[in-house]
Amino acid sequence: MDSTFFTLVAVVIIVAFGAILITFSTRKKGSGKKQKGRATIIKEATRKLAQDPHNPDGLLALGELYFNERAWDKAYPIYETQMSVAPAHKELDPFLASLRQGICAVKLNKIQEAFKGLGAAYQINKNDFEVNYYLGSAFYKNNEFEKAIPHFKRVIVLKPDAQNINSPLGLSLYKAKHYKESLGYLKRALDENPENKELLFAMADAMNESGYGDKAMKVFMHLRPDPEFGAKSCLAAGLFHLKIQQPDKAIQDFEIGLRHQNVPQDTALEIRYRLANAYLNSKAISKGLEVLTEIQAINPSYKDVPQLFTRYQELNQNKNLQIYLMASTSDFVALCRRVVMKYYQRAVAKVVDISVTPECVEVLMNIEFVRSEEIHVFRFYRTTGVVSDLYIRDFHAKVTETKADRGVCITAGLFSEEARRYAEGRPIDLVEKEGLIRILKKVDMS
Repeated sequence: MDSTFFTLVAVVIIVAFGAILITFSTRKKGSGKKQKGRATIIKEATRKLAQDPHNPDGLLALGELYFNERAWDKAYPIYETQMSVAPAHKELDPFLASLRQGICAVKLNKIQEAFKGLGAAYQINKNDFEVNYYLGSAFYKNNEFEKAIPHFKRVIVLKPDAQNINSPLGLSLYKAKHYKESLGYLKRALDENPENKELLFAMADAMNESGYGDKAMKVFMHLRPDPEFGAKSCLAAGLFHLKIQQPDKAIQDFEIGLRHQNVPQDTALEIRYRLANAYLNSKAISKGLEVLTEIQAINPSYKDVPQLFTRYQELNQNKNLQIYLMASTSDFVALCRRVVMKYYQRAVAKVVDISVTPECVEVLMNIEFVRSEEIHVFRFYRTTGVVSDLYIRDFHAKVTETKADRGVCITAGLFSEEARRYAEGRPIDLVEKEGLIRILKKVDMS
């Protein structure tokens, strides 16, 4: 029995070993045939095309081979040729030639060439899945997001279970600023690909634009350290903090954003611009000027940076002008009191009344000259813009109403030509920015 058992085992081993040899031999032969088949296809097609560059058999064989191998650079000229000669050769399918020319062009980022092939295929069959998908992709790559959207939507209608369509459709809607509509597609795209940071940032930004800022902020804060989307997330977070009146947090966001490496220049400039304004509005003028200087070194004419730099450089050198334009209402009123006391060099001035409105501060004064006594009204505007004649007409009415002998209207900006003409011949003095600065230099607020 033992000898019989060992004999059977030996037979089984021999049979198994033989089967392995046969299988290996068959695979080796098959592999050779496959390689030989590819080489033969290329050789025969090349020979035919050498004799006739428009030979349909050669074009079909090479095109099919290269397209299936995803050799887009080799397949592209083949289908270009097929497109041009298809009308003269019934063996060639104009739709397939145009479609594949367009697909190859999209893969090679030859977007304008892609529109030629895909546009021709679309005219033949508007309801083809691949035509719409790749047309949408071409428009997306060309930053024509509004045109991409209907093609991606048609893809979903044609094949509701299609994979990887929520992402390009959601991003197209987002970049076309259809923020609310984009949210559903972006969420589904993230369910399919949770690690995609571009989708995550787009969804957060779309939520922010749609009024869900609190939810968006959680994502922005999560993305702040990200090397690719961190800077943009810091910018978005900073803008949100500015919106809810938290400038200190906004400054922190912008400063973190600038620490990132390899940030696109337009994003870096925008972060610096927002940081400079946040500093300036927080009265950290020196820091704001430093950032404005950095911006000017990169792009001297960026937005209103030249005007901001001139204005705040002047403010940085004139503390009283800072108080006039930027201080609290109580400090501003205190400065106005000092100004009216310095306005007359050879008279005794006494403040009778002060009134404060959102638009201006008015000071009623009793002025004792050597031989007379008068009532004067001062009105202070904090604007750096142009004061129109409507305000001067209103001021004149106030002077008349209080039976004052003279009115003095002071602004940190300018008066319009109409305002100046109206004041002529009336008991009103107009003091513009230059005159104000001369007075402020004489005022000691220490």
